[in-house]
Amino acid sequence: MEVILLEDVKGLGKKNELVKASDGYARNYLFKKNLAIEASKQNVNIMKNRQNAQKMKKNIELGDAKEIKESIDGKEIVLHASSGENGKLFGSITTMDIAEALKKNFRVIVDKKKIIMKEHIKSIGTHEIQIKIYQGVNATIKVNVIGE
Repeated sequence: MEVILLEDVKGLGKKNELVKASDGYARNYLFKKNLAIEASKQNVNIMKNRQNAQKMKKNIELGDAKEIKESIDGKEIVLHASSGENGKLFGSITTMDIAEALKKNFRVIVDKKKIIMKEHIKSIGTHEIQIKIYQGVNATIKVNVIGE
């Protein structure tokens, strides 16, 4: 019997896959636990429509991510912070500060968790920061910290 999985089933397949299962296993376990539905023509068409909608959604998100990358990649953000005489900051520049500066300067909203920094910026100067916008789409910006 062919069934469409509604959830991942160990040893059988992943969600939204069309798989073959024995009749007893399908009726007595998969259907009763709502892990699968029978693969009728109507259910197969519904599954294909969902998969197509998911592909279109991913393509739209990827296009939006590429537009964001083009708008900020290689750009420079200037941040002001109080510092001592030797060029060290009192405090540090965090991912939240960079996200706010991107929103203010370029009108781009980036989650602070997507900004990749080895550690917080604690000195004056120019620092390169990488931003993971979407899966496989990364942008690099320069953060110029000026002491006051």
